[in-house]
Amino acid sequence: MTGLLRWLLLLMGAACTAIGAAHLVAGVHSVPGEGLAGATVDSRERFYGAIFMGYGLAWIHVARRSPIPARAVRWLAGLLLLGGAGRLLSLLSHGPPHWFQVVLTGTELLLPPLFLWLAAVEEKAASTAGRAAPDSNN
Repeated sequence: MTGLLRWLLLLMGAACTAIGAAHLVAGVHSVPGEGLAGATVDSRERFYGAIFMGYGLAWIHVARRSPIPARAVRWLAGLLLLGGAGRLLSLLSHGPPHWFQVVLTGTELLLPPLFLWLAAVEEKAASTAGRAAPDSNN
């Protein structure tokens, strides 16, 4: 399971970093259906793009650690779930956005449970391996 979790963490990190970079560079033009927004929205979009790049780099950082820290995976997955909940709240408050945003909402609500489950499996395996290791203090 460690290999699968590490691969998914790296994939998530690469995707978030690339998406963040695209939003940073293209600004509001990176958002489907929002090309006519003004300077304030473009500024905000570029700022959030930089933040999302950092979020992606955090996923990559966690994936490169050994053992994979389950607590960090939980935090990152929780943030993704919170973002999906925000999109869901927007959908309920203002109606459906561009279809692609609806797809993203589903992804952001469905992926966190997978990451939480894999992190729990990884944590349990690391704990079991730690108990089975010989005591080095003898």
